[in-house]
Amino acid sequence: MSTTTDFVELSLCVLTVSDSRTAADDSSGDYLATALAESGHRLAQRALLPDDRYRLRALVSQWIADPGVDGVLVTGGTGFTGRDSTPEALLPLLDKQMPGFGELFRALSVDDIGTASLQSRAFAGVANGTFLFALPGSTSACRTGWEQIIRAQLDARTKPCNLATLRPRLRER
Repeated sequence: MSTTTDFVELSLCVLTVSDSRTAADDSSGDYLATALAESGHRLAQRALLPDDRYRLRALVSQWIADPGVDGVLVTGGTGFTGRDSTPEALLPLLDKQMPGFGELFRALSVDDIGTASLQSRAFAGVANGTFLFALPGSTSACRTGWEQIIRAQLDARTKPCNLATLRPRLRER
């Protein structure tokens, strides 16, 4: 593992999955875009799509095929309603799942929403050497995921280890 102590800027995409939000009222996407920029990362692209598994899969496939994209942050579509399809759309794209992310996210969410945290199907993993994090659609959930998990793991200065320093080795075969 690298012993990098300098910050490494990553290029990240933000996708909001919603049948009801628009660019004008996408507070969760706004939060993630602002938070990643304030942390020193670059917003590569941002999109808002309805909860349609094929459109989600198509766009995220384009992003993970782009060698200039280091990660994708998705908000929305992780619940249990009939239209929630983010896991079904994106889990097939993952080369490796990161079960600890969803487990940790739900454990942290208990402080905010109690046992309703079991309704979250938040997940993460790696697809074509690109990190993928899928969070619920609420701005509070995005804040929890970013501030308590993702931000530190995408910072090469986080000790004892972080995901950012693994990035150069993700495509090893």
